[in-house]
Amino acid sequence: MVQLSGDRQDLTERERMILRAIIHLFILHATPVGSRIVSKYLEREFALSPATIRNVMSDLEEMGYITHPHTSAGRMPTDKGYRFYVDSLMGSELLSTLETETVLGNLRGSPRETVLRDASRVLGSLSHYLALVQLPQLGDVIVQKVEMLRLSSERLLVVVALESDIVRTVTIETHHLPEHASLDEITRAINERLAGRPLSMLNALFPDMLDDTHSSDGALIRLFVDHVGRLNDSSLQAPSSIHVAGTQNLLTHPEFDDPERMRSVIELVENEDVIIHLLGTAQENDGVAVRIGNELQNEQLQDYSLIATTYRVGSASGSVGLIGPKRMNYSRMVSLVQFVGTVLSSTLRSR
Repeated sequence: MVQLSGDRQDLTERERMILRAIIHLFILHATPVGSRIVSKYLEREFALSPATIRNVMSDLEEMGYITHPHTSAGRMPTDKGYRFYVDSLMGSELLSTLETETVLGNLRGSPRETVLRDASRVLGSLSHYLALVQLPQLGDVIVQKVEMLRLSSERLLVVVALESDIVRTVTIETHHLPEHASLDEITRAINERLAGRPLSMLNALFPDMLDDTHSSDGALIRLFVDHVGRLNDSSLQAPSSIHVAGTQNLLTHPEFDDPERMRSVIELVENEDVIIHLLGTAQENDGVAVRIGNELQNEQLQDYSLIATTYRVGSASGSVGLIGPKRMNYSRMVSLVQFVGTVLSSTLRSR
């Protein structure tokens, strides 16, 4: 389900029909749309003269749904027009058998350590846009068990087993390692408090862990919290928390004949914080999020749209999406992003 966003304004059936035609034609041809082209496009269903269509187009422009470049008499959608189209006019589009088989073949056969990178590649290849996959954060994942293994008199190996068969290890060095019996007691106290809860709760549980152990063990528990707590800010696959694919795909679209626009895309790819912020909007609600132009609240991205959704790895969630010009086939892209997210969730859940 697509998340609705923006204002809803009633349009007559004729206005809706003509707005839909303008957007379809602009998506298809990437040039401003004139009344004669709209008339020809609609002639099989509705016999409307170019003059009638011009009057309706003037009304739509006055209401802010379409605009026209100074060099053309044709019209093109505004952000408001695209938003109304996505919320009220766009139908659903089924993916082709080839597309679904391509996604399934690439993801279900991928090793766990590369499946998210493969997801960005297949999404970029099928969409011909910039594909993004944000990795889940470990802090969201449930802890199943903690083990502590004494490596030497001054080195301790901590093994943190998380759900979905995720395991992380941390080495702690200290001059004051307790004896085995005391170490077992500390491990038991940590597991009683932390097991079954997300890793992000570690700092909040620190006082309870201290209460459950001898005061002499407090220094080691503090070291445990400090070292293991750093995993909260790491993703399931290091070092980067974002996989990006398909930058070269954008070169095939006429919007990127302008070198300045291409430069803005390259700057975007290099700015991971911006991508994380953009994809974060997809995690605010369930469904597929569509953000258009100014809705992205980024001056560099006013000519772009974002389509994104979430996928899950146990209790943790990540985002998958794409960025492309506002002139995109929204119905197909929504279906594609949604399908990739669904397959990612099921693939990761089964491993």
